[in-house]
Amino acid sequence: MDAATIAGLLADPARLKVVAALALGAGTLEEVAAAAGLPLKDVALAARRLARAGLVTRDRHALALRAELFGAAARAAAEAAPPPEPLSADPAQDAVLSAFVRDGRLTSIPAHRSKRLVVLDHLVRVFEPGVRYPEREVNALLAVWHPDVAALRRYLVDEGLLSREAGVYWRSGGYVEV
Repeated sequence: MDAATIAGLLADPARLKVVAALALGAGTLEEVAAAAGLPLKDVALAARRLARAGLVTRDRHALALRAELFGAAARAAAEAAPPPEPLSADPAQDAVLSAFVRDGRLTSIPAHRSKRLVVLDHLVRVFEPGVRYPEREVNALLAVWHPDVAALRRYLVDEGLLSREAGVYWRSGGYVEV
């Protein structure tokens, strides 16, 4: 059974409640109905559909969730997923960025300066060269990456990637594509 099939089965609220009740230890139609707060008829219909799909085994009124299918489907989906796009053409930089950037967000600010510089050089690219940004806009752009905008702003200024004067910032360093 694949992950899409499982997701489709769980898209129905009644079937989701039945699976949850079974996962929590209910073993009969009556126990599932009580735990899920569903009428017995709805539980029976959902259990029949889940059993036909193979996610639940059914022996008269006794039900059992085949929980091992969740892990197997997740592993198969992970193996079939395409590898993530590299964040940098340089393998060393990509390794650092892959360790600290997930889904377009910075998971943490690197403690080691060399790694922090790689991350900051990647981050500073949201600022256009020649454009002046008020602090509020700098904060908004950095908040997309990480909640500690003050630390990011300070690191960018300290490393010479951004310059600041009278609450206005501009890009003054980092790699620029031409």
